[in-house]
Amino acid sequence: MNKWALFMERLIRKLKRGHFFMFQKRCKKLFALFLVFFVVLTIRLFYFQIIAGESLSKSASAQRITDLEIEKPRGDIVDRNLIPLTYRNKKVSIVLKPLYLRENKEGLRKVCEILGLDFNSVEKQVETRREPIIFETDEEKKDLIMGLNIYGLSSINSLKRYDKRSVAKHILGYVNKVDQVGETGIEKFYEDVLKFDKENAVGVITDARNNLLQGLGYRMFTRDSSNKRLNIKLTIDYHIQRIAEDVMDRNGITGAVVIEDVYSGDIVAIVSKPDFEQDHVEKYLQSPQKELFNRAVAAYNLGSIFKIIVAAILFETKEDPEEEFFCPGYIRVGNNEFRCTSYAEGGHGLINLTQAFAKSCNPYFINEGIKIGYRNLLNKAKDFGLGSVTGVKEQGIMESAGNLPDVNGYHSKGDIANISIGQGDIMATPLQVADLVATVANGGIKNRVNIVDSVVDDDGNKVRDLRFKEGTRVISKEVSEKIKQLMEEVTATGTGTEANLDRYGGAGGKTGSAETGNKDVVHAWFAGYFPKLSPRYSMAVFVENGQYGGKVAAPIFAEIAREILRKGY
Repeated sequence: MNKWALFMERLIRKLKRGHFFMFQKRCKKLFALFLVFFVVLTIRLFYFQIIAGESLSKSASAQRITDLEIEKPRGDIVDRNLIPLTYRNKKVSIVLKPLYLRENKEGLRKVCEILGLDFNSVEKQVETRREPIIFETDEEKKDLIMGLNIYGLSSINSLKRYDKRSVAKHILGYVNKVDQVGETGIEKFYEDVLKFDKENAVGVITDARNNLLQGLGYRMFTRDSSNKRLNIKLTIDYHIQRIAEDVMDRNGITGAVVIEDVYSGDIVAIVSKPDFEQDHVEKYLQSPQKELFNRAVAAYNLGSIFKIIVAAILFETKEDPEEEFFCPGYIRVGNNEFRCTSYAEGGHGLINLTQAFAKSCNPYFINEGIKIGYRNLLNKAKDFGLGSVTGVKEQGIMESAGNLPDVNGYHSKGDIANISIGQGDIMATPLQVADLVATVANGGIKNRVNIVDSVVDDDGNKVRDLRFKEGTRVISKEVSEKIKQLMEEVTATGTGTEANLDRYGGAGGKTGSAETGNKDVVHAWFAGYFPKLSPRYSMAVFVENGQYGGKVAAPIFAEIAREILRKGY
């Protein structure tokens, strides 16, 4: 090998050695860059998958899903035995999926015929909408439609919050159709308890260009709630409420019935008729029948029911309450003549308190009322709760306080005469009257009235107590027993024999025919308790323009009470 060749061989060896070291150095740099990239990528994946995964998933879904809310479930309103007063009956809906039905006009036409819908209107919706179209129907029509086997139709079974057979509608109230928020009654007052974030919807899944995604299409969605479902438990007894409403409906009564547990102060039934459909409130806004008006908590002229209060004072203050009085059929007070129901027969003649109460003799009670004086009459009426709200207003039920004349005002003998027999400015609600009788029936204790018991969970466990529990003695037990004897004579021999319940344990009561200032409008009352030996319930029956308490209101009392006692509620 010549020198030149040797030189070249040594030069190539040196170059190769230098290139290797350079290559080695570059590899190290590339590895370091790859390591950094891998770490960054791992961190980013961790963030998207773990930290932000849920929110990003929801955002992505929102971009692809157009949905239609079917219902927004709420907490239930239940009775004292946890029987639901809402969501009692099935609701059936037909779902039309426009993107599947546009090419099946004949099938769509058949669906419209079954549902009684205008085809042109529905067809227009199908052509222009992507989201599902929902129509409520019944089970029979659903079966007919689903039997057509048309692709693009489905049915949904859920529960209606209300229906025509719902009870205690004025108490429950109703929700706004737009946002499902409580509008009146318990629904409104306890909105924060009853609202529930869970939502049921049906939606269509599309791509970014609004094309239906194959294999996905229309789907049912449920958005879970962040809060626990809670329910409102009332003191109302569903079975007793149902009985009272059915009796009122059968007899075509315009008025109210209130039934109270005499020992607890719990309202077990409260009825106002006529009532309304909670899903179609708009129909009643201008109705002359005033279906939306709650007559159970509205104030009316009281009439002879007030004689219970006069009797209480006589037993407390008069040495001989059974002292006889001569009734000629009328009594003159100043220039005014107040007639008795016995006027046409020439009066009752000599009559004592028991007889006067049983026969509702106005002259007797006017004579005694003038002796008692307006201040004592009005103060005792206040003790029984007249002129004041019962307390259900604090539980979400708007109520009238009724009316009592000003105890400090001037009252003529004519005014006192009217007060003594519950006429003139004396006004009370059926709720107040039921509570007045409960006070007598339980031995003289005026309990705080309750219509709401508690907040409960779905298992019936009490979450929060909402009851008022205080009570006040108004009359002695001795006086209470004497008044009950008077009231039981009313149903035995007096004006309230139509309310006699001797075959079912007996009853005590008092009739009332309340003048209104309009001679053509006289309200009918019957207020009593049952059974007589061990009273459990008090009941006030009010019939708007019923004329005669003994002939119109008393039979309603008897019919309701008989069924309650017969069924053991």
